[in-house]
Amino acid sequence: MRRRDFLVATAAAALATPVAAGPVMPLRDSPREMPSPPFVNGAGRDLMLDDFHGKVVLLNIWATWCAPCREEMPTLDALQARLGGDDFHVLPLSIDRAGLGPVRRFYDEIGIRHLGMYLADQTRVMMAFAAYGLPTTILIDRQGRELGRLVGPSEWDSPENIALFETIIAKGKDTP
Repeated sequence: MRRRDFLVATAAAALATPVAAGPVMPLRDSPREMPSPPFVNGAGRDLMLDDFHGKVVLLNIWATWCAPCREEMPTLDALQARLGGDDFHVLPLSIDRAGLGPVRRFYDEIGIRHLGMYLADQTRVMMAFAAYGLPTTILIDRQGRELGRLVGPSEWDSPENIALFETIIAKGKDTP
């Protein structure tokens, strides 16, 4: 791991609250336009956030070497199992430089069954999304705009977070 990567991961771990605390994602006063840097899915298909237009997306920027990221991943898997579908998608975007191999091994090790695999260039993603720590999770509306973000881990399948996401999903069904 490069020194900068280590420092980012260390800082995020030091500043992050334990997953058990499960902070609810703070929302913006108004949605903000989002960039859409390219990434690939587990099959190697090129994608952009625009490919998820029409869905509420919970974008989680993470890496297998990030301890808080690893800790929260089962809660993202449970959230996708519960709410994922035509209206909502958890998008765990790995920035692992070694490719999808470590992501696949990690998913197998901890039993991730409901999340897709996605991979992007670390520098491009961190800069495009102004993500300065890991994990960074961004809630995106059906039009591709940022509704809120949280730096650090959370218990994404907590009753409070699920209620928030269900409200956002239901509200978005009324708009084109």
